[in-house]
Amino acid sequence: MAMRAFFNEIKGVKLRDLPSHLKPKLSWEHIKKTVDQAVDRYIEKYIETSSPEPIFHVCYGGMVFSYLINLPHERRHLDHQQQLAAGGGHH
Repeated sequence: MAMRAFFNEIKGVKLRDLPSHLKPKLSWEHIKKTVDQAVDRYIEKYIETSSPEPIFHVCYGGMVFSYLINLPHERRHLDHQQQLAAGGGHH
């Protein structure tokens, strides 16, 4: 939703005017204000309504985070297994 609004916003901007149009949006003040607004909306939508959704968000986020952290190790392990299978070697 936000990306669609962003693309619609910059669709009419000429290429030479694009950096001056984007620079204010990439400032720390604007980013902080936007994050604060998002956190306020999240609190209103989930926390103040006593919804169980935040628990699910933490659980799913933890699973995704642990998967991403462990992914390089698993890739190395898979590459090693493939090398052993291709070479017919023993460990």
